[in-house]
Amino acid sequence: MAEVLDVEKRERVGSSATERLRRAGRVPAVLYGHGEVNEHLSVPAAQVKTLLRHHSKTVELAGDVKETALVSQVQWDPLGIEVLHLDLIRVNLKESVQVTVAVHRHGDAAGLRQGGLLIDNAHEVEIECSAGLIPESLSLNVTDLELGGHKTAGDLDLPEGISLITPAETVLTHIEQPKGASEETADALAEPEVISKGGDKSEGEG
Repeated sequence: MAEVLDVEKRERVGSSATERLRRAGRVPAVLYGHGEVNEHLSVPAAQVKTLLRHHSKTVELAGDVKETALVSQVQWDPLGIEVLHLDLIRVNLKESVQVTVAVHRHGDAAGLRQGGLLIDNAHEVEIECSAGLIPESLSLNVTDLELGGHKTAGDLDLPEGISLITPAETVLTHIEQPKGASEETADALAEPEVISKGGDKSEGEG
């Protein structure tokens, strides 16, 4: 289900007008696409936070403008805390779009029980599907991932109607042996030999 944003048209644009808007608890946005005129809008900051928390890509605009739109770009402040601006593209829920979605892994990787470290190489992939089918995220099962192994974009569980644009061989996560583990293993193997030599020496002196 698409998020609903209660939008208002912006009569004024520019830095001073934008600053007043943000102080009032609203985020500036622009709606464009489909050969229609650009609409300068504002959205309640609380609704934007909910939108981002749910990783929603498609939204239903209500209020001054009633459209279905795709969240094209989110502009953040330098600290990555506050949203400064939203870019929205008009879409038809049946039209094909290319979007980036998050990857969430699940399962307890076998390699962790072997002493390995699970390293994420990428947290998102690009897909193509109709605007109405865009998932909040894609699932990657790592249960059978062993030490030295990896999972690629081709291992993702893709729902029907969704195709992968990111190359299937792109590594998303892997399990590697912790640094220093090989030296520790070597020391552990060498230690009994040292003890043995010490024991021989002691017996000889007696």
